[in-house]
Amino acid sequence: MTHRLFVAIKPPQDVLDILIDTMEGIDNARWQSEEQLHLTLRFVGEVDTPQANDLADGLSAVRFERFDLQIAGVGHFEKKGRPHTLWAGIGPSPALAMLQKKIESVCRSVGLPAETRVFAPHITLARLSGSAGPIAPFLAAHASLRCAPFTVERFMLFESTLSTKGAHYDPVVAYPLR
Repeated sequence: MTHRLFVAIKPPQDVLDILIDTMEGIDNARWQSEEQLHLTLRFVGEVDTPQANDLADGLSAVRFERFDLQIAGVGHFEKKGRPHTLWAGIGPSPALAMLQKKIESVCRSVGLPAETRVFAPHITLARLSGSAGPIAPFLAAHASLRCAPFTVERFMLFESTLSTKGAHYDPVVAYPLR
């Protein structure tokens, strides 16, 4: 059996509420549901059960202090010159970068290939197809999006199940920070 996994931080409810309040105003955007909002630390992908168990065990050895994060504006990713993802940014955080490196190290130690993409901390708000409306008004309206800093108290291993209605994310294990 295989499992489609990722490691992420789930923001607290007050931050989720702020993000949800921004999610409108673009025709045909596929807005994320509240349960889908997260900050990915490492996308793992498809792994078999033994490797998933090794990863879960390895992540339990990560020791890290709690730290604060803050939402900082919005932006988008493009593919072939077309916007495909809208996101809320995360303010600079050396602690977040260090935690992500520790998680990457665990992933490598259980035999996962190295992540080749640069870590760009964000929370995906919407997926965009070619039929999506213009994004410039959304980006301008929410360029200064901010929230009070929030304390990261844990990171989590999630399993992702894809369906015609989008992805469903189930928390597998929560790893508390000190």
